[in-house]
Amino acid sequence: MAEKAEKAEKVEKPEKLEKASKKAVEPGFTTLGLDPRLVDALTVLGYEEPSPIQRAAIPVLLTGKDLVGQAATGTGKTAAFALPMLHRLSEADKKHARPFALVLVPTRELAMQVAEAVHKYGRPLGASVLPVYGGQAYGPQIRALERGTDIVIATPGRALDLIKRKTLRLDGVRIVVLDEADEMLDMGFAEDIESILSDTPKERQTVLFSATLPPRIASIAKKHLTDPQKIQIQAEPSAAGTVPLVKQTAYIVPRGHKLATLGRVLDIENPTSAIVFCRRRNEVDDLVETLSARGCRVEGLHGGMTQEQRNRVMKKFRSETAELLIATDVAARGLDIQQLSHVINFDVPVEAESYVHRIGRVGRAGREGVAITLAEPREHRQLRMIEHATGQKITIEKIPTVADLRARRLELTRASIREAVVGGELERYRVIVESLAGEFDMMDVAMAAAKLLHLSIGADSQQEEEDIPDVEMQRDRPFRDARGAGGRGPVRNSRDGRDPRGDRRRPDGDSSRGANMTRLFVGAGRAAGVRPQDLVGAITGEAGLTGRQVGDIDIADRFSLVEVPSELADSVIDALRGSRIKGRSVIVRRERSEE
Repeated sequence: MAEKAEKAEKVEKPEKLEKASKKAVEPGFTTLGLDPRLVDALTVLGYEEPSPIQRAAIPVLLTGKDLVGQAATGTGKTAAFALPMLHRLSEADKKHARPFALVLVPTRELAMQVAEAVHKYGRPLGASVLPVYGGQAYGPQIRALERGTDIVIATPGRALDLIKRKTLRLDGVRIVVLDEADEMLDMGFAEDIESILSDTPKERQTVLFSATLPPRIASIAKKHLTDPQKIQIQAEPSAAGTVPLVKQTAYIVPRGHKLATLGRVLDIENPTSAIVFCRRRNEVDDLVETLSARGCRVEGLHGGMTQEQRNRVMKKFRSETAELLIATDVAARGLDIQQLSHVINFDVPVEAESYVHRIGRVGRAGREGVAITLAEPREHRQLRMIEHATGQKITIEKIPTVADLRARRLELTRASIREAVVGGELERYRVIVESLAGEFDMMDVAMAAAKLLHLSIGADSQQEEEDIPDVEMQRDRPFRDARGAGGRGPVRNSRDGRDPRGDRRRPDGDSSRGANMTRLFVGAGRAAGVRPQDLVGAITGEAGLTGRQVGDIDIADRFSLVEVPSELADSVIDALRGSRIKGRSVIVRRERSEE
């Protein structure tokens, strides 16, 4: 039901839309009191019956009451507020001030999508709709506003700019909609929203829709909405014994092996369309470069890109020219992508709400999807927090082995051969087989053909891979300095200024240096306030090592020396180079004697 509602919000070709059955629509939407022209438009667009959020919200909004609505992404929220808004527009005085309604959304992409949906619904009414967002020249938007438009769909920042320029006038606005309100607050638009709402008439109708309702949303509702009707559409629970629509799994991965694990997971899962989420822009760029070198069709999306670049990326992804999108949370907010099969968290989100938003992009409106998280051993608390927030168990799985990978590649080759057999049209190749049949065994001929196909699709083109070590989920252990209770080893202070090993920490009191340990130089020491626990925290937090894996720590006035396992030294260096210790970026390299 919700899936069909969502489909109506997507762009459909007119010739396909005409095939919808009018009889299937009328029993649902005619009972809601909508303008018959809107019902006819829904018929053409393929709606069959209202989704739960539409059935609950539309009658309330038609009365002009304020409303706070909560429903998951992909359940038809756009139609839930757009249809009654258009209905009220049709009843308004033809000489009404313009714009009649203002819809605020968090991102440029969502502004375009909502505007397109509202335009489709309102076409029979002759309603004019204008999307307004940053990243485009002011000129065309200002001229369109001066000509007059019934409904403005805007991002808060650009809307506020146009209000200050006295180009977007709100004195005639009768309806204000805050769509994806929680995401707008997460993106820092709280002050902009407050300012915009303060400039609109007090007698307006205010509608707030959000996937989640944190306290900040309640605060805005209390301040700017008048006796709002509250509607909360809970996600339908899975029936006993059924598989959840979103299969949630996690792999426990040492930080130095995350990239290799991502490649392994992509090979095993073979997603048709996937988003990989990262925390930082540089991670997006690095993953795009690395995965492109592996032969993946991949594009990146982050806040440092221009609107033209973002549009080009999304065009490729939606047209399936690219199969992977690497994105930060902020850059991906508001994106509406059909048929997304996988969401992969390269990093565990810091907040459970971010995780909910990420995985909400798959398994939408009744479709099945897969959410995979690459978690470091120290991140058990975040996973438990996420499980509590979603009410679903995240299954911890073993990282696929090289043998698993080879088996999967062979399975893909088998599937390709089977598809060719079922597809037919093989007669033209009979002469090749028959000419070889007299010379070789037919099984050998078939295996040779399978080998050539296997190689041609690149299944064995990559270098031989090593197994990724399996690790257990580690519980975070607070660092205990020897200068406090329960210290792990001696800490000595050098007073002569000549011994670089001013502060020392040896694991478990062992004074011998590990044979498989490498010493790293960190360009910050006692003068910068660096303590042993600062270095341990940085290494375990950024590089994914456990406290037991960190060896001797020697702190001098202007630098420190830290021992880490030799096989992880390079990954620790890479991780610490992008981090801050005591609030400052530091030089990290192998100690000269180690190079």
